[in-house]
Amino acid sequence: MALRRADRDLVGLTVLALLSVRPSHPYELHRFIVDTHKDYIGGLPRSLYHSVDRLAGEELIAPVETRREGRRPERTVYDITEEGRAELATRLRRLLEQPDADTKVFLAAVSLMGCLPEREAERALGTRAATLEGAIVAADAHVESLVATGLPRILLLEVEYNRAMKAAELEWIRTTLAGIRSGRIAWSATEAAGLLDEAPPK
Repeated sequence: MALRRADRDLVGLTVLALLSVRPSHPYELHRFIVDTHKDYIGGLPRSLYHSVDRLAGEELIAPVETRREGRRPERTVYDITEEGRAELATRLRRLLEQPDADTKVFLAAVSLMGCLPEREAERALGTRAATLEGAIVAADAHVESLVATGLPRILLLEVEYNRAMKAAELEWIRTTLAGIRSGRIAWSATEAAGLLDEAPPK
């Protein structure tokens, strides 16, 4: 199943993920994204404010209060809705499960997968691993068939590179799954909430 256009909205995905941790205003979200180097997001801050407006229009997030800090302008605080939580979980699972040519998509999903329950993230990564294993077997068969035709290896390097990238990703997923299952990778949204609280004011 191909990824939907909405699945590739990495700004919206990130807004939903951060608001699932705690309510925040857009400036606070912008500051957190910059401070944590979520470099898969471009066009800040305009893309973030547009995304907040769009998500609010879709009722995936909703304004809950307006704050004024000192002489700063009023800022609207948003929270994720139940529909937003369901959409976030659906998008994250799909991005984790399905390999895609755009590597930023998986990078974003990995960055935010702590918003999923641990077992759901584990299952999604397991599904991706199985897909990659099949793709690697198919790539090996493809290379063998090309070699049998006498094709020079210089013309096979692209296929070999693609296969090597899939193998490297598969190895990383296996290592990560082992870390999750052993408890070496902690699974707690409270740590993300703490980071939001500790982000220095600007």
